[in-house]
Amino acid sequence: MSKIIGFPRTVNEVSARLVAAGVVAQAGLWLVTRNPLLLLTLTYGFLARVLTGPRLSPLAQLVTKVITPRLPFAEKLVPGPPKRFAQGIGLACTSVVSIAWGLGLPLVSVIVMSALIVAASLEAFVGLCLGCKIFAVLMKHGVIPADTCEECNNLELRWAQTRAAAGVSS
Repeated sequence: MSKIIGFPRTVNEVSARLVAAGVVAQAGLWLVTRNPLLLLTLTYGFLARVLTGPRLSPLAQLVTKVITPRLPFAEKLVPGPPKRFAQGIGLACTSVVSIAWGLGLPLVSVIVMSALIVAASLEAFVGLCLGCKIFAVLMKHGVIPADTCEECNNLELRWAQTRAAAGVSS
């Protein structure tokens, strides 16, 4: 079970942005159709990615195994914990949307889903991960312990990993 549960220490930024684009597409389609199956799929995807990274997420599997390898972009590894935190925010948002929709509060559902689309769009199309920024602020203020993400605190370690991934010696 431990091989299934757990989030990777590093994440390919290219794949993360493509998953975010998939979230934008699914969430936008939900806004248009209000199809509960889309909401269930979106919520499950966030839950799967929070618990296992890409392993149990059909969208993340498609992106990491099929789409990303066929693209001409170099792998860009970034720390995993902030991305997991961002996926947790997505899970919270889709859970709120589901609960509000179930309680007959469609306006709340639409507002929260729209906010999710904005955040996922920033990640997908601009490379700005709002969840990662919030994670950094929480680390700076000691809410998230520094040892949760050593890569986030140690810029030299992050640069060394980037150089190593690019095949450049120090």
